Amino acid sequence: MRLADAHVLVTGASSGIGAATALALAGTGARLTLAGRDRERLAAVAAATGGRALAYDVATQTDELVSRAGHVDVLVNNAGVGWAGPFVRMPAGTAERLLAVNLGAPIALTRLLLPGMVAAGRGHLVFVASIAGAVGVAQESVYSATKAGLMTFAEGLRHELHHVPGVGVSVLLPGVVDTPFFVRRGAPYTRAWPVPIAPERVARAIVAAITDGRPESFVPGWLRVPARLRGAAPGAFRLLARRFGRIQGSAGPDGAQ
Repeated sequence: MRLADAHVLVTGASSGIGAATALALAGTGARLTLAGRDRERLAAVAAATGGRALAYDVATQTDELVSRAGHVDVLVNNAGVGWAGPFVRMPAGTAERLLAVNLGAPIALTRLLLPGMVAAGRGHLVFVASIAGAVGVAQESVYSATKAGLMTFAEGLRHELHHVPGVGVSVLLPGVVDTPFFVRRGAPYTRAWPVPIAPERVARAIVAAITDGRPESFVPGWLRVPARLRGAAPGAFRLLARRFGRIQGSAGPDGAQ
């Protein structure tokens, strides 16, 4: 898909992967609408990219956001939140928040914006998931579940839209990304390996997914190995994961919308 003059809506655009994606898209000639909750940071990203800032909570204000955004050619579902710790200690309401932001909001936004793309015969949906959704991560079980659901939703849509010309669906599976996500989830990233990658690397993958029509992108690429092993030989995967340590979940998009 050509991005020149396309209207792109990026959620979770105030920092992390969302902000990096906005900066990457700014050089393509796309018209940007940037959504997030942090008004000050969002305004700074909008000023740097020439985009329009819309401060909304995607978990509760999807109708308002879409009404203000208008017709959208490309939707980048990036906003996300996380929580780390034993599931039995998860505070009340936390699981509901993760489900609402990470899974409910992308579904709601897609429901509202996809009909316009289909009618125009032009559009692209991007879902920023996580390697956690492909393999499951200890002490991030709910987060992993939301990202797995997002991946499955995208796959179902891809099958539905197979015969709809001009409308594509892409899923990004980042690993550990150097963003504020880990601090915001309540547990900083402390492992020596994998080394966190820059959010700009994920942003470049998002742009490539749109322009090249890539259905699935692992960032970094080696993450497809544990993901494929988990599907092909789950028993062997579990043994290796327990012996060598789990893959820690992704930077999760923006981490705080």
